[in-house]
Amino acid sequence: MTVKRAVIATIVGQFHHPRGTAGSVAGWVMAHRPSNRQRNSWVVSLLDVQPTHRVLEIGFGPGLAIAELSRRVRGSGHVYGVDHSETMLRLATRRNASAIAAGRVTLSRASVDQLPLSLGGPFDAILAVNSLGFWPAPTERLDDLRRRLRPGGRIAIASQPRCPGASASTSHDAARKIEALLQDAGYTRIRTETLDLNPPVVCVLAVNQAPAHGLLPDS
Repeated sequence: MTVKRAVIATIVGQFHHPRGTAGSVAGWVMAHRPSNRQRNSWVVSLLDVQPTHRVLEIGFGPGLAIAELSRRVRGSGHVYGVDHSETMLRLATRRNASAIAAGRVTLSRASVDQLPLSLGGPFDAILAVNSLGFWPAPTERLDDLRRRLRPGGRIAIASQPRCPGASASTSHDAARKIEALLQDAGYTRIRTETLDLNPPVVCVLAVNQAPAHGLLPDS
């Protein structure tokens, strides 16, 4: 591997699993890039979260979507989030300190294949923004998340490809792959929305029509 490729691999790795000083820099970039802010706000708006909803985000990064969601819930509503990076947990906790103190947000360090017992659901909505590509066995993970949704609960999986040369065609291909994964995982009423950025953001939404089952006790 050349030095240039090694540097690129290191940078990409920090966006996958931010850690240390370099991870904090990656988190700052994710939090302050205008397209990231617009993307997260847009995805949250598509879910039409209501004040009493319970919502889970997988891979919250610096906590942009968590902050948007926390402004929409009240009373029995609550926002939960998991991320496998200690650096992102620290940044997102700082960004959402007031909502956490007010009891509207709970953030945990965990990976999608090892969710805490307290996140058994049922949830009204689940979302993941630019994280599905890093999940092990994504169909199995999506099926597990579906079981944590209430009947009629919705999931939103968003992707804005960041590979070199990414275009509208790249985003279109990503949407088709996400749609197929959701169908294989048992979701229905699958539809795709597009945000006109460069490259476009695609968000695939789907519904859990089956009764929730296999849920773990909430603590």
